[in-house]
Amino acid sequence: LLGVDVLNELTTFPRIIKTHLPVQFLPKSFWEQNSKIIYVARNAKDSAVSYFHFDRMNKVQPEPGSWESFLQRFMEGKMVFGSWYEHVRGWWEKKQTCSNILYLFYEDLIEDTEQELVRICSFLGLSPTTELKKQVTEKVQFDNMKNNKMVNGSADEVFDLKISPFMRKGRVGDWNNHFTVQQDEQFNEDYKKKMKNTDLQFRTVL
Repeated sequence: LLGVDVLNELTTFPRIIKTHLPVQFLPKSFWEQNSKIIYVARNAKDSAVSYFHFDRMNKVQPEPGSWESFLQRFMEGKMVFGSWYEHVRGWWEKKQTCSNILYLFYEDLIEDTEQELVRICSFLGLSPTTELKKQVTEKVQFDNMKNNKMVNGSADEVFDLKISPFMRKGRVGDWNNHFTVQQDEQFNEDYKKKMKNTDLQFRTVL
């Protein structure tokens, strides 16, 4: 969400498309037209927690059930957009051979928004003024976005915000408040097996 909001603030391009599609399902026209793609990946543990609460408040999604059963399904890749592991690896591998993909990490965006903004501008060939960059950096801070009716989901009727906000916390490491010690150990073991053949690395704390 941060990456999309940065683009909305920086550009007036009418054809910004946000999607959660795995790389293999992206229409061929994107590659044929050399579309510029910014992919934002978030660590698996925080992604699982965020996804769980999103399903709780999204009326068009099936009930997520208990956190324990949801986490098991997450590890098994039984999510609407498939396996998190395959998703992040697929885009990471495609990036190695496609210069039109900028692969960003959510954790980096949170830790140093200004630096990541510089990378995005360079990738898009934009040269915003110092003042504009300052304004964008401020607007895309999570707390400011959470209060922005244009992006906080308050106008979307399929969201039950009494259950959970659309933009909940946005923190790195909130998984610590959900995972039991046993769940963390099981998840780590499973994660090592599924990510052993990639150099893609995530941070789960800042």
